[in-house]
Amino acid sequence: MLMLPQGILLVFLFTALHETIHETAFRTQQLNRALALVAGSATLLSPLHFRYFHFAHHHFTHDPERDPELATPSPETPWQYVWYLTGLPDWYGRTKTLLKTAVREPDDHFVPLRARHRITKQARAMLLFYALVLLLALPTVLWVWLLPLLLGGPFLRAYLLAEHHLCPHVSDMLSNTRTTFTNRLVRWVAWNMPYHTEHHAYPAVPFHNLPAFHAITAPHLRETERGYTRFNGRMFSTLQQGG
Repeated sequence: MLMLPQGILLVFLFTALHETIHETAFRTQQLNRALALVAGSATLLSPLHFRYFHFAHHHFTHDPERDPELATPSPETPWQYVWYLTGLPDWYGRTKTLLKTAVREPDDHFVPLRARHRITKQARAMLLFYALVLLLALPTVLWVWLLPLLLGGPFLRAYLLAEHHLCPHVSDMLSNTRTTFTNRLVRWVAWNMPYHTEHHAYPAVPFHNLPAFHAITAPHLRETERGYTRFNGRMFSTLQQGG
């Protein structure tokens, strides 16, 4: 009964990772990096690698050549949408990236040379940690971590779809990113990232200041949606009609 809400809370540690790699969650770098490591380990993401991936996404949002998020194709059919929503392709991609960077230093265009060895070391340390945890407590890990992650995955995927999908491929942050109006619970779980246009346009604004900042930016937003259910319904209808 509690596995589903537990899974949703676990997968949304992704938003804690997101905020801490920006280093705006806490006053000190040490606290940001400590929580980033915890959240990244819980969601199969190397904080160091994700930091460079995400910063490239910020710098080159919707640029087909340089935005690394666009390397993962957007769903183009209803069946692709459903498959995307399961979260399985994402978990496969995260595991593959972690294993790949543990075997050899990453050669992604967005990772500077100075950081590549550190990313490999971090990936190896994370894999060692996973191996020890699985060896010592496999049944507990399965029911408390892995299965809840799989159950919660579709909720994170539906949430993330609303950030940029169906937005125009332009350089204007007020147009290529969407703010989604939702309830307080979702905003709390997602560290106020439903105010996503505000975050993308001004990433130095801490998460706890985004609601107040929204009052300033609201008249200038060009892509908004009233709720994640409504956005995903609209996206599914668009795909049914052939895009």
